[in-house]
Amino acid sequence: MEGVSHGIPNHLPVQDNALKINFSLLLLRLEKIMHVILSPRLLKALYAHRVLAGTEHRSILKTHLVTVVDVGANRGQFALAARKWANKATIISFEPLADPADRFRKVFQNDPGVTLFQAAVGPRAGETTIHVSAADDASSLLPIGPLQEQLFPGTNEIRAEAIRIGPLSDFIDHEAIVSPAMLKLDVQGYELEALRGCEELLGRFSYVYVECSFVELYVGQAMVDDVIVWLHERGWVLSGVYNVIKEHRGRSIQSDFLFRNSYLGQSTVT
Repeated sequence: MEGVSHGIPNHLPVQDNALKINFSLLLLRLEKIMHVILSPRLLKALYAHRVLAGTEHRSILKTHLVTVVDVGANRGQFALAARKWANKATIISFEPLADPADRFRKVFQNDPGVTLFQAAVGPRAGETTIHVSAADDASSLLPIGPLQEQLFPGTNEIRAEAIRIGPLSDFIDHEAIVSPAMLKLDVQGYELEALRGCEELLGRFSYVYVECSFVELYVGQAMVDDVIVWLHERGWVLSGVYNVIKEHRGRSIQSDFLFRNSYLGQSTVT
């Protein structure tokens, strides 16, 4: 459509969008800190290791979960939330970058229920390049796009690194995924390829929880509808949308999506 780029009109001042988004993220951060203060373990992770737990995910993390596979773990933000709100679960995390992986290990060094693989998940095994952002949790296997840098200042690429990558089944077997299990993906535009890398074991999961974008933040990334269609074709039903980030006119930028495996009965996550 003329005059529109990836869902955001060209005439909107990007700086205003960035200020609005950053203010929303600041409010989210303050809300996180309020929840962290109430938990000694989460507070210790913040104080000792400077890792702020992803408390915004608490509503989808329930104690009945037995396995959580955390793809795109960064420093352990989601894993900390899972340990707090799905405290019986075994957590299997994947983080390809050395620095955040090292921080993750320090946070969970005394937790035998957490395993970390320093690798990315994708369709093919081998070595690949990751584009490292100045904010390491914005790093991606796809090039960082101009809209990402404009809407989220400070996420520009600073270097590239060689990392290990492979299908999920190269790292764990089906017996490691004990039901009910959740697959979480936060991989900065690489969602569809990461899902393809999980396809062999996908049926073992009860839930998929994945961050997706409505606009192109990373070059060549799949959009929300691509991910929804891919999962729907494999028997997954969209059951919730969480943590929507919007620009100042209310247009959605990205969000977290919860899917239920229709072959395993009704979801108990609300």
